[in-house]
Amino acid sequence: MKTAQEFRAGQVMNLDGQAWVVLKSEYNKSGRNAAVCKMKLKNLITGASQEPVFKADDKLEPIILDRKEVTYSYFADPLYVFMDEEYNQVEVEKENLGDAVNYISDGMPDVCEAVFYQGKAISIELPTTIVRTVAYTEPAARGDTSGKVMKVAKLDNGYELQVAAFIEIGEAIEIDTRTGEFKGRAKA
Repeated sequence: MKTAQEFRAGQVMNLDGQAWVVLKSEYNKSGRNAAVCKMKLKNLITGASQEPVFKADDKLEPIILDRKEVTYSYFADPLYVFMDEEYNQVEVEKENLGDAVNYISDGMPDVCEAVFYQGKAISIELPTTIVRTVAYTEPAARGDTSGKVMKVAKLDNGYELQVAAFIEIGEAIEIDTRTGEFKGRAKA
């Protein structure tokens, strides 16, 4: 059993005897209220969706799925196509990728894991840290050096995220795919 706050996008749980994949999970702790996890779930069999709210420490049953290493090949709307070591194609619907879709781009070198349920690919898990190039960002503002100064940067695939103020166009940066946060400059 796992607590609700341990579930991430792409993981699958047994809820009322059916398999549900987590498309999105948000942890909220506000004021004196108990911490809660708002999730967006999709039923793997029927395709129905729901957005339940769990207490952060609610116990939920995870479903163990088959996994296989794959690399991104191409996008055939609405399917993302990946290739395994034996050149078999693995197709995953865009809506099942969750936040991973923000980091998928043509020619990406990262080896991902395809997740299978009853023989069907249901999601892709990216490496914990990935390296992407900043396609555009504004120059750093002079004199704005107190505290942790962040600014918006756009990646090659159009996704925008917050980066440190010293990052410039064309720099390679490390991103934590679990949180979607900037980690630092990529080491050469």
